[in-house]
Amino acid sequence: MGTKRNVVVSGVDDIKIVASQAETSAENAQEATDATTKPTTKVSTRSKKYQAVRSQVDKTKLYEPTAAIELVKKMAYAKFGGSLEAHGVTREIGEVGKITFPHATGKTVRAAIVDDELLAKIEAGTIDFDVLIAAPQFMPKLAKLAKILGPKGLMPNPKNGTLTPKPEIKKKELEAGSIVIKTEKKAPLIHLTLGKISLDTKDLVENLETLLKIGKGKILKMTICASMSPSVKVKVE
Repeated sequence: MGTKRNVVVSGVDDIKIVASQAETSAENAQEATDATTKPTTKVSTRSKKYQAVRSQVDKTKLYEPTAAIELVKKMAYAKFGGSLEAHGVTREIGEVGKITFPHATGKTVRAAIVDDELLAKIEAGTIDFDVLIAAPQFMPKLAKLAKILGPKGLMPNPKNGTLTPKPEIKKKELEAGSIVIKTEKKAPLIHLTLGKISLDTKDLVENLETLLKIGKGKILKMTICASMSPSVKVKVE
């Protein structure tokens, strides 16, 4: 009987060992399954060209406009040329000011003046303009299209001068490069194009200085960059 008792105990122990091994194998299998089924977070990495030039920027330094633009032009590596962009942090959300750059930015503003023909096109779903200008007498008709124009930010407004008794004058101003600087809707951030990166440094500097002058006391921080280049911090007074 003693021999049988030992066999039974040994059998129980063997079962426990096998069960334990099975549980471990099941856990390992589950972990392996989880590893293959759980989505992995894709880590974005900068291109080799970007990494090669970013060492030229002193991230702790605030550059004067001329030095900042010269550095960005030196680092720009896009084959298509690209533009010089300005990105700023403002004191509050809303309008920063109206600006007319002294030199062409390369960005064309399509301004349209409201008339009956244009109203019909808008109602039909055709919007081929960036800014809509209207004389006050057209506001009752425009009110019917508020659901179309409002969400796109195209409703004429006296605050930005697009609702005016002299729409032709406003149209000329806009086409000459006059714009109202606005922040993002929910964040105190602005984004503007200062001009093509191929523009003379002197002209780009004058455009940047004009922006800084208009935003004095309202713009807290400013960086500039090319369409493809590291950003450079600009000194804001």
